[in-house]
Formats: sequence, C-alpha cells, structure tokens
Amino acid sequence: MKQRLLSTLLLVLLSGCQTAGNSGLASLESAKPLRVCAGENELPYSNREREGFENAIAEELGEAIKRPVEYVWWQDARFVVRNYLNAGKCDVIIGADPGDPRLATTEPYYRSGYVFVTRQGMEVQDWDDPALQQAERIAFVPHSPAEVMLRKIGRYEDMFFYMNELVDFESRRNKYVRWDPARLVGDVASGKAQVAAMWGPSAARFIKQSRQPLEMHLVPDRQSDRKGEAVPHHYSVALGVRKDDEALRRALDKALAQKRKEIEAILKREGMPLLPPRTQTASH
Repeated sequence: MKQRLLSTLLLVLLSGCQTAGNSGLASLESAKPLRVCAGENELPYSNREREGFENAIAEELGEAIKRPVEYVWWQDARFVVRNYLNAGKCDVIIGADPGDPRLATTEPYYRSGYVFVTRQGMEVQDWDDPALQQAERIAFVPHSPAEVMLRKIGRYEDMFFYMNELVDFESRRNKYVRWDPARLVGDVASGKAQVAAMWGPSAARFIKQSRQPLEMHLVPDRQSDRKGEAVPHHYSVALGVRKDDEALRRALDKALAQKRKEIEAILKREGMPLLPPRTQTASH
C-alpha cells in the first residue's frame, strides 16, 4: 500500500512538472517577437519612425496574437521574399498579393484600386476621358497598369522626359527604383502635372496633406490593353508568411478577424478608397 501511494504521488508530481513546463513553453512562444519585413523609407506604408499605415496594422496584429512586434528593415523591395522572409530574417509581410506562389497568404484584409488624382474642378473618370488627351503631363509609376493604359491611349511616349525626371535622369539598370508617391501627388498640386494615375492607397495620405485641394477618382476595373487583354485596376491585399509557416498564417487570419474594426479604422483614417473585399483560399 505504501509503495502504491508513493507511485501515485510521483505521478502527480511529474504531471505537475509537465504542465508547468508546457505553460512555460507557451509563455515563451507568446513572447517571441513577430518579426515584420518592412521598408525603412516607404511611406505611406512604413518607415523607421513607424509612421506608415502598415506599421499601425502590424501593431494591432502583434497585440492580437500576443507577440511584440519587431521590425526587420529592408531597402530594396525586389529581394524581400528571398533575402529576408525565406531566409528566416523576418516572419510576415504586411502587404502581399493574395495567392502569391512564393508565400502562404491570409485572407485579404482590404481591397482598393487605381485612381486619377486631379486638382479640384477637374474630373477624370476613365481612360477614354478627353482630359487625358489634353493634359500636358500625366504622372504615373512605370511598370504599372497606368503605363499599359497610357500606351493604349497613345500618351506613353509623351511622358518619356517626365519618367526620367522622376529618377533625376539616372540609369535605372539593376537598381531598385522607388517612385515616390508624395512627389507624384505634389506635381499635381503644383500644376506640374494635370493628372496622376496611381494606386489609391499610395496616394491617399498625400492628397489629404496637400494644401492645394485635390480630388481622387477611382478608375473602373473594366479595362483592356491594345490587344484587348484585361488590365485589372482593383486589387486585394493580404498578409504573407513563409510557405511552411502554416501555424502563423492561421494565427494571423484569426488576428485579422479579431482586429477587423481597428484595421478598418486605420485604413479609413488614411483616406484610401476601399472596395468590398473578395475572399480567397489562402495558399499553403
């Protein structure tokens, strides 16, 4: 009987130690930083001072999954997935294309589109608007839907000088080129450009900050290039993690649901045009 009592006591003690150990591991896991891949000078998205709207969203997500946010800053957007995320230097990209084959992505947390930015009193509603033929200068980001459409309406070559001016006439070969959205919006405000065709989330903050009143009109999604092929102008945005980090992807999907109101408030404060979200089956 005494031996049985001793065995029972030993099992209870071992069970208690195991429970305490598991609790300690869970505590350590929750204290593990959420390492966010972020541009050090990429406003309105992020910067080292954490002034971007993606910085604000990252903080909400970290709070939801009870992990402190730690930033891993990049300077060249071309190599973020390969040299930072997949190399294990950081854990999550806040702005990713849903279904990006290089990533495991969450459900989209917002959807927006390209816009025309003009001074007040001038409205450009679509790419066939006569105002685009009359404009002396149209600000845009190369390698975007705007470039494709400018080629279609015959205004791309007219903007050759302006494109080179945006990079101070330096060669762009084998370099990461940051097309500063504040500069494009500023060119419309100053009258240097009559119209800007831009991704709405990149333009909204600078339109709000402009002393010169500006207008922003969402470009319809129904667009096609010179060959008749579709040119989407509305896109969804998700979070991206490493393809083998399914646990984090699931945790972030739950965090997005939990923090939906807070994230919507951040996006609305930014002033960006928001569209009804489209769901997707997250990549694995």
